[in-house]
Amino acid sequence: MSEPSPTPARRGRLLRFGGAVVVLLALAGYLTVQYLTGGPGIPRCTVVSGQSDDDESYDFTPEQAVNAATISAVGTNRGMPERAVTIALATALQESGLRNIRHGDRDSLGLFQQRPSQGWGTTAEIMDPTYAADIFYEHLAKVDDYARLPLTVAAQRVQRSAFPDAYAKHEPDATLLAAALTGRSAATLTCQGPADATVTGGADSVRAALVRDFGRGVLAETGAAVGDSDAPASPTAAATGSASASPPSTAASRTVTLPVSGVSATGGADGTTVGERGWELAHWAVANSASLHIERVSYAGREWRAESADSKWSPSGTSAGSDAKASTEEVRIVTGQ
Repeated sequence: MSEPSPTPARRGRLLRFGGAVVVLLALAGYLTVQYLTGGPGIPRCTVVSGQSDDDESYDFTPEQAVNAATISAVGTNRGMPERAVTIALATALQESGLRNIRHGDRDSLGLFQQRPSQGWGTTAEIMDPTYAADIFYEHLAKVDDYARLPLTVAAQRVQRSAFPDAYAKHEPDATLLAAALTGRSAATLTCQGPADATVTGGADSVRAALVRDFGRGVLAETGAAVGDSDAPASPTAAATGSASASPPSTAASRTVTLPVSGVSATGGADGTTVGERGWELAHWAVANSASLHIERVSYAGREWRAESADSKWSPSGTSAGSDAKASTEEVRIVTGQ
């Protein structure tokens, strides 16, 4: 005997419920697509190839950008080559999607899914992206001839993953990121979208984040100054963090100037040139723009603006003479707070 058909009232309720589910699924799908593709009002970052005949690009979120910039900065601060940064970024892309997650297989944590039980550090240490990147590089440096190994082999000798071949698919994106974040590829990383309203930015926050990622040497080495963009501040005061480094005016507290002339033009011990160091710092600032409320970054006659519709690096107006030369010797960061 067949079951009785639903009553008209019951059919109506089922239709309304089904319609509501369809609407919710459609909305969820729309929001997901907008988030992943950087729809209107959704913060997003993009890195492109520095080769004019190469149209490769990678889109990622501001959260991923901050973590990628930290991984790169920690590596260059240790004197690691670009290849090491590429390996680290590909590993983090596979292990966590460049997100500092508090879960994983067994007790795996953080960007690289490192395990406290396996001697990688305490939970608090592993959840610190700077520490996590540093300990990764420490282990990578012990791998013989890692720079000449296939990326999957080098990463696996550090990670001991159950899926050793999984790192390979992230190598193209990691290569683009590493080229931009180490400064070898100029004006190739951009971000756009509103700043993170849950955090406080400002020049002091920028300086603190620079120290977090590059170490205190980034301020002492460059004589970093906090001051009005039209009036130089005392590099000594800024480097030591004294109260006199930042005059009590709103304009003065919004600008951080990072001279990069202290780096040898022929390259330092790790082969870094002035231009590469400058673009490393400039791209780092753009990657951190949403979390630190950075509005403008300028270097080498190019300028990035957060409010720009296409968020591209554009000429800053220093086209010739001494002004153009000076622009290659400092990175200027202007915050919105």
